[in-house]
Amino acid sequence: MKEMKIIKRSGEEVPFDKEKIVNALKKANREVSERDRISEGALYAIADVVTEQCESLGRAPHVEEIQDMVENRLMATLCFALARKYITYRYNRTLVRKVNTTDAQILSLIECNNEEVKQENSNKNPTVNSVQRDYMAGEVSKDLTRRILLPNDIVAAHDEGLIHFHDADYFAQHMHNCDLVNLEDMLQNGTVISGTLIEKPHSFSTACNIATQIIAQVASNQYGGQSISLTHLAPFVDISRQKIRKEVAEELVGLNASEEHVAEIAEKRLRDEIRRGIQTIQYQVVTLLTTNGQAPFVTVFMYLNEARNEQEKADLAMIIEETLRQRILGVKNEEGVWITPAFPKLIYVLEPDNITEDQPYFYLTELAAKCTAKRMVPDYISEKKMLEYKVDKNGEGHCYTCMGCRSFLTPYVDEDGKPKYYGRFNQGVVTINLVDVALSSGKNEEKFWQIFDNRLELCYRALMERHNRLKGTLSDAAPILWQYGALARLKKGEPIDKLLYGGYSTISLGYAGLYECVKYMTDKSHTDEEAKPFALAVMKHMNDKCKEWKAKENIDFSLYGTPLESTTYKFSKCLQKRFGVIPGVTDKSYITNSYHVHVSEEIDAFTKLKFESEFQQLSPGGAISYVEVPNMQDNIPAVLSVMKFIYENIMYAELNTKSDYCQVCGYDGEIQIVHDESGKLVWECPHCHNRDQSKMNVARRTCGYIGTQYWNQGRTQEIKDRVLHL
Repeated sequence: MKEMKIIKRSGEEVPFDKEKIVNALKKANREVSERDRISEGALYAIADVVTEQCESLGRAPHVEEIQDMVENRLMATLCFALARKYITYRYNRTLVRKVNTTDAQILSLIECNNEEVKQENSNKNPTVNSVQRDYMAGEVSKDLTRRILLPNDIVAAHDEGLIHFHDADYFAQHMHNCDLVNLEDMLQNGTVISGTLIEKPHSFSTACNIATQIIAQVASNQYGGQSISLTHLAPFVDISRQKIRKEVAEELVGLNASEEHVAEIAEKRLRDEIRRGIQTIQYQVVTLLTTNGQAPFVTVFMYLNEARNEQEKADLAMIIEETLRQRILGVKNEEGVWITPAFPKLIYVLEPDNITEDQPYFYLTELAAKCTAKRMVPDYISEKKMLEYKVDKNGEGHCYTCMGCRSFLTPYVDEDGKPKYYGRFNQGVVTINLVDVALSSGKNEEKFWQIFDNRLELCYRALMERHNRLKGTLSDAAPILWQYGALARLKKGEPIDKLLYGGYSTISLGYAGLYECVKYMTDKSHTDEEAKPFALAVMKHMNDKCKEWKAKENIDFSLYGTPLESTTYKFSKCLQKRFGVIPGVTDKSYITNSYHVHVSEEIDAFTKLKFESEFQQLSPGGAISYVEVPNMQDNIPAVLSVMKFIYENIMYAELNTKSDYCQVCGYDGEIQIVHDESGKLVWECPHCHNRDQSKMNVARRTCGYIGTQYWNQGRTQEIKDRVLHL
């Protein structure tokens, strides 16, 4: 028999022990009157039923879930007096625990026993001191948030999985989600880092070095992703070019060297400087450890049409080429083997100058295809579709990068009538569980919309808590952001409030589980033509609510396809607890991200992208689609065909391949997911059967970004269930 595990309140994973259920029942049984007592055999029968229920979950249940099962079984067998005594005992124990709510959690973190936190973030190593310090601070923040900062009904809704209040571990501080860093302003006009004035750099390599310092500082002052554009580095290529040409000309004085010869030598040295500069960004970002215990969650944007003239575009192309070549190579692990790094994330814009073979920059697109086949990045933005979707109040379309994995800003025009994206940010996210809305309605459509509105009102109030937490924050809280150009140039002591209104920043209504919601209400996948109208109506309703709230508050509420990581498992457990196991709806340890087609649904890449494009357009605050592909390194033309389809049909998409390595036997292929003796999903090398995760390198697309530190059981099952689309 497989050894079953449970999750204790501290987060520690321990073996399941049926005797503990029996002992708790015996204690309660002794407390009731003799006529209300049940036999020892009946106690064991209840424990047996609960054990079977736990086994049927296919995952480690939480101790609270087990106690709920015991209560339900006692009620079902009409043991009301015993049930009351058991509930009273449980309640008293809860009161005792509430005297100090964080000690056990923090101690389990320090001893690396907290299984839930270990798998909370696929890019954090929980054994490292800096990560533990961040998690410890997070536990204190969550405790303050739950007990003092948030209304009780929002906390209860979060706990029950009706909504998810994201990043509660940072809520106690006045911190926001993610940024589009104004690197251009900081490099051209100077900035201040740790009290030191940093002036405009005089070379490309220095600009790259300063950029990495800015990235680290920004990452330490917010908790989400940040994006920079390579276009902002491009002007420094020509600064270095002129500097190098002057040096070469001086070296060749008296040798009658022609201008062409001087230029040839200078361009060769310039290429070397570009290589060193990009290497600085690549290696600094990978090796930097910020105050939250991980490498900066940074996205690098590559958009040729962002250049202001042809010379700058050509220089930008050199930077993009070097960035792609270095990412194809990868980084070396501790064994000296080239592997796939998680960051920086790369985004490449498909545009008229690079999308067909007859265009001057198609060579970059071919290089991007090779990089995707080898390293899973870059992701792709279609300039054509984005110009259609992102239209400002002047009627002009714009193409710009997202922040982190998928969070897109809304179009914004400043007081001078000019579009502005860099220097803007997102205030935070609250996600609605669409599956719970559906299940709570019992398939009654009228009731569905009523419950939906009630839950959306709850989300609105929770989002306003996020907004109000930021209100009144002084620029001194994060000088790099608010005073020295990353987001603004406010005065010391000035509140950031004016940046929270009028569309300068956004705040996100997230959503999860559209597939399961539609499946329950219609008995069909949302890809079915009969079910699709209901799915689109759900999306439209959430957008309408965002418009209503925006008009009321003068804040840019925006609908956001939540990139569930640990939350997918949490929502699944909450749904099973509330509604049981419903085939096709709650029978997995995960629910589907945002509007995505279910990971196990057989569908080809082009049909999937075309279908999801309609939903992506209705998710203006952030969305990404993907197709799952096999090893494509020997089939680059197929990758290019998908990229061309993306350009014509969908704003933002990616290709998911595999990039793994076993340090024990040297296997370079796909590490597989298998069940261990206890039924838990683990990673295993198919060649030598190594299961030691510390001796393998696994990289998988988690939910828009690449994860390299493994995942909880829900996300692992989702990864295992993925089918190929190509």
